[in-house]
Amino acid sequence: MDLFNETPDWSAALRTLIAKYKDKPHPLHYKNMYQLLVMVVLSAQDSDAHINKITPAFFDKYPNMQALSKATTAGLLEYLAEVRFHSNKIAWLQEIAETLQEDKNIPTTMKELVALKGVGRKSANVIMREAGKKAEGILVDLHVLRVAPRIGIAKGKDATKIEKEIMAVLPQNMWGEVGMAISFLGRETCRPTNPKHNECILSNICEYCNQHKN
Repeated sequence: MDLFNETPDWSAALRTLIAKYKDKPHPLHYKNMYQLLVMVVLSAQDSDAHINKITPAFFDKYPNMQALSKATTAGLLEYLAEVRFHSNKIAWLQEIAETLQEDKNIPTTMKELVALKGVGRKSANVIMREAGKKAEGILVDLHVLRVAPRIGIAKGKDATKIEKEIMAVLPQNMWGEVGMAISFLGRETCRPTNPKHNECILSNICEYCNQHKN
């Protein structure tokens, strides 16, 4: 049977991928939901590794939402100057802290999260996953944006479109984990250059792998 001439069983294939990565810690080294919310805002168009490096000192100074709500722009700049697009992100964090005031007010629904400055669907999906909430969407970060079209489950380069396409072919009980699993695959195996085809758990259904495997 030629797997590449028929639609793959994405549910079965990606359940295997999810099982591989289900216990792998999130790349952002957060300790609570306050830290996670701050870090997902800061990590946009920056690297998780960079945010992990600079935030310990930040959290020593601003350990919770209440402390952050009292922070000045100059005070935040002292700790966040190296973050990409820090001016915008500082303003977003200040507005978030002013709105929420306390950690207990951090929302965990898609509607409430995306209403916060600097929190889009990707960040909201991350927060909801880590909070153990029922998924309302699928995380699409830069890795998923690259890998999903490669394996053939979605097309194009638009995150919203790719998210909808993946949601359409998978049951909702997979949504919460599949984005992170594809992201880990992209980080470790399906790299932008020199992807490790021989190590890929999806190589038997991936057309890109079939075309480029040596």
